[in-house]
Amino acid sequence: MLYYFLYPLRDFFFGFNVFRYITFRAAMASITAFVVSLFIGPFVIRFLHRLELKQTVQRDGFSKLYKAHAGKDEVPMMGGLLILGALATSTLLWADLGNRYVWICLLVMSWLGLVGFTDDYLKFLKKDSKGLKAAAKLLGQVSISAGLGLFLYFDSTGWQEIHVPFLKDFVITLGPFYVLFAVLVVTGASNAVNLTDGLDGLAIGCTAMIALAYGLLSYVTGNIKISEYLHVPFVPGAGELTVFCLALFGAGMGFLWFNSHPASVFMGDTGSLSLGGALGAVALFTKKELLLLIIGGVFVVEALSVILQVASFKCRKKRVFLMAPIHHHFQLKGFSESKVVIRFWIVSLILALVGLASLKLQ
Repeated sequence: MLYYFLYPLRDFFFGFNVFRYITFRAAMASITAFVVSLFIGPFVIRFLHRLELKQTVQRDGFSKLYKAHAGKDEVPMMGGLLILGALATSTLLWADLGNRYVWICLLVMSWLGLVGFTDDYLKFLKKDSKGLKAAAKLLGQVSISAGLGLFLYFDSTGWQEIHVPFLKDFVITLGPFYVLFAVLVVTGASNAVNLTDGLDGLAIGCTAMIALAYGLLSYVTGNIKISEYLHVPFVPGAGELTVFCLALFGAGMGFLWFNSHPASVFMGDTGSLSLGGALGAVALFTKKELLLLIIGGVFVVEALSVILQVASFKCRKKRVFLMAPIHHHFQLKGFSESKVVIRFWIVSLILALVGLASLKLQ
């Protein structure tokens, strides 16, 4: 929005010329989202407290883990509203609103935020941890991701080409299967972040690092000179997603201010489903889909730990982990919550750097 109002004023004062640069607007979007989060955070938390929108902590038989989570049933959920509000406000202020990728990412985020909000509200309404039925939640995720996949499939055949990281000329053409691939990327990312959201600051800290990495990848992908130099696919207009990603980073850091241990608010499914889906959409638009497996490796491992645990118990009647997702396994092994979270952040940072290194190592 500010781009359209202030950039034309460059003829009167040369300083307004900075609004043409994505790097400037991305940096300002990050700062704006962070400041908005800090400003409205206390009001949102008090509002959620008044509504008594709190999560239900199940006594699942693991007394040690339950004791570690004592008091968390008094912490309000739906804090994802704070993240989405700051992210949307900052993006609308600083992004080029003529860019379709920005609008689609906002749409995917908003739709999945609505699905998550419904889930969180039903948990509060029914006073249990089940919320929205799994089939209904999955339908909400698949519908928006399939719509995105169909849009890209009919938009251009170039989207159907999947570039493999670290392999310069290795391309997989999916054809009609690209729609299914898009569903797997967006829905998988959405659910993976949701599964990771179990400890104070864990999911949002990893999300912020991934958003920062994809902000750089978006800039490279949308810059024809840099993309040609690094031999990565050039996507006209994808550079504007840098603003969206940096706004997500800023909003994430602002939320972490309140979500760090001991948390004052939880993001809930409102935040986790929407943020994961937004990252999946950015990965599709930047044609860095497979890199999400590396950069978002913490989320991948969290999701796989649940899959392995369920499969092992059904087939062998034995558990692979003490408890899934895997962050609870480490808690039951005796690690403190803060230690688990910080170590997962470190791993996430390293994986983000490995993913970025792929730009040159190919």
